[in-house]
Amino acid sequence: MELLQLRYFQVVAHMEHITKASQVLNISQPSLSSSIHRLEKQLGVPLFFRNGRNIKLNHFGRTFLQRVEKAFRELEEGAREVTDMAGLDQGIITISVTLPYVLPTLLKEFLKLHPHVRVIQRQPGSSYDIKSELENGDIDFCISATPLSGPEIEWMKLIQEELYLTVPQGHRFASRESIDLIEAANEPFISLSHKSNLRQTTDEYCRLAGFEPMIAFELEEASAVHDLVEMGLGITFSTPFSLGKRWSNAQTVQIRISNPRCSRTFGIAWSKNHYLSQASLHFRNFVVQYFENINENASNNG
Repeated sequence: MELLQLRYFQVVAHMEHITKASQVLNISQPSLSSSIHRLEKQLGVPLFFRNGRNIKLNHFGRTFLQRVEKAFRELEEGAREVTDMAGLDQGIITISVTLPYVLPTLLKEFLKLHPHVRVIQRQPGSSYDIKSELENGDIDFCISATPLSGPEIEWMKLIQEELYLTVPQGHRFASRESIDLIEAANEPFISLSHKSNLRQTTDEYCRLAGFEPMIAFELEEASAVHDLVEMGLGITFSTPFSLGKRWSNAQTVQIRISNPRCSRTFGIAWSKNHYLSQASLHFRNFVVQYFENINENASNNG
């Protein structure tokens, strides 16, 4: 049983199409089919259901694929570990961040200390997708407002951040220092998609206050939300992180919500079973310290 043969099987198993798999692997279709047949002969069982040119993993194939992918992950982990022995300067960190305004400043400060570390950002998906990526070793860390849990997942709280109500200058609430959320029951809200964690959180706070938010605009980008608030088309929930530099924007006013007290928690997640390089460990320690400093500054200013 050869390593290349197992790689061929892995690709075919995922694509369930010999012709497409042969194109991806850049080998001829007969050679690929022959390799799969030899593997099945060695194992003594068929790995696929076959119907003409269509193939589909059977229960033997699904079980074997899990073992093959685990073996490849172990080999990749070993390669990372050996490479890591060469030192921090050659480190690579792969992260997923669901808080887009956090990343630039955080990375800027980290790379000042470790300029040779390479950071790769993955586009965040659903919580299920992120959890799978952590468990499979596709990413080292996720920084998120959604706690992740599982037997292989560690999640550490970084900061609990207060949510504010952001209104345009000239709004009837603009002169207020604080507000009961129920007072905004008839206001048009400009919000992120109902799929976002922040939207789900803020909708729950509105219900806790006793009303269902009237969503005038639902957008995918936080920056677009605040563009519309600046134009006077509605109000929104925001945090210093989600606003970034716009937190002190003269065109909007941020009002503390006194009842109910609204906040969300950020944390960092990683897999206990995934090897973390020197660079990754340094990054995790840096992130923890970075948010500890934010907490400390917030306490001093409060």
